[in-house]
Amino acid sequence: MKISSYVIVETGAERLDTERAQGTVPKIVPSVLVFGLFVLLAFGILAFGAVHEWSTFLFEAGSVVLFFIWAGMQFASGQVKLSNNPLYLPALCFFLLVLAQIGLRTSAYGYVSKYEVLHYVSYGIVLFIAAECVREERARKKFVFALIVFGAIYAFFALAQELISNGKIFWVYTPRSNGAIYGSYVNHNHYAGLMEMLVPVPLVVSMGHLLSGGKRALVAFCAVLMASTIFLSRSRGGMIAFVLQIVLFAAFALVQRRNYRVAIGLLAVSVLILGFLFFVGKGQVLGRLGDLAPGIRLEITKDCFRMFAHRPVLGWGLGTFPTVYPSYRTFYTNYFINEAHNDYAQLLVETGLLGFALMLWFLVRLYGCTRVSSRRWEFKWDGALSLAALLGCTGILFHSFVDFNLQIPANAAFFYVLAALAASELSSRSSRSGRTKATETKELGELSGE
Repeated sequence: MKISSYVIVETGAERLDTERAQGTVPKIVPSVLVFGLFVLLAFGILAFGAVHEWSTFLFEAGSVVLFFIWAGMQFASGQVKLSNNPLYLPALCFFLLVLAQIGLRTSAYGYVSKYEVLHYVSYGIVLFIAAECVREERARKKFVFALIVFGAIYAFFALAQELISNGKIFWVYTPRSNGAIYGSYVNHNHYAGLMEMLVPVPLVVSMGHLLSGGKRALVAFCAVLMASTIFLSRSRGGMIAFVLQIVLFAAFALVQRRNYRVAIGLLAVSVLILGFLFFVGKGQVLGRLGDLAPGIRLEITKDCFRMFAHRPVLGWGLGTFPTVYPSYRTFYTNYFINEAHNDYAQLLVETGLLGFALMLWFLVRLYGCTRVSSRRWEFKWDGALSLAALLGCTGILFHSFVDFNLQIPANAAFFYVLAALAASELSSRSSRSGRTKATETKELGELSGE
């Protein structure tokens, strides 16, 4: 009986402290942070990937505003609470590494590295806000629906723009340089990279038991529409990455509980995607998969290893690849090569073995901590979002072997948000609210019996 009374008193005190702290903060503030995070991500995507100076500045300023709102909320509550997200430490260590490059003057172009640090700080903020503010079941459910609605509308816009294209983005903006336009991106590969991260959300939700009937069918249609535009964008890396996501999702379902229903559902979705492609008259885009010649990408990667050999520990400095690379290029071209078309090779060049090791540490912690929480994906919104986020991260990470999606601010920020959502645990407050009084009574009865 003493144990039982002690547990009840302690639990009541903890809850009372939490309620008092929350009472000093307007309930709308956490919702504002989640909504602000979504708006910031959407802005970066629609602002041509946030690659221009004005859009980059607004994105970074927006992330700082979100951080100050969060800090103000903590100050008003009188206490600072942080979740135990496993990605914080490797992300912080990478930030310190870049500061060391600048402080020790090892960067080949210090000004560019300082400029890139601002990018990284904004990525760190959106990762932090996602990990701290999108933890409750209700917030995750709203965020899931926001991503599905935005992804479907954006995919529909991209499809409409392709069918009645005038060579301009939004039918009004002419890009500075020629490119394979798709959606709001100058480079079709970057549109495909974004959709690789978005499409697992409706795909996972439609395969679970969170929705039923017409709602599930509508979400499945959104997944088909979004996935179809990956193929319509003619990005070979995007097509292969999406196929990999489908295979991994099916394998996960089969290994988990021999869930053949999910495998059959994914097969049906694949058939619908093929049917959609032929319906819009673009069945020939699949022929792009037959042309997998690496082109100059392989030559650039070889040159990257030569660059790495000259500065193997700290690298040449974050963001310095386009500055240093011309001295190491081994082939002739009229094009200015501003990225390595391989995010891993570029990271190795710019941050050396230390930066590459920190990246591996980040990924090990990402995949290691998500394995347990994703098992609830069929019945819990947090599990569904965790699994969808992990599949999205996997797609873009695979695509990064042959492209530079993570050099595009909007795509990089979205990747870090997904990583945070995949690795973060459901808040203890949300978990408690999901337990019924009958369950609590039963637990207290068991303690009293002891």
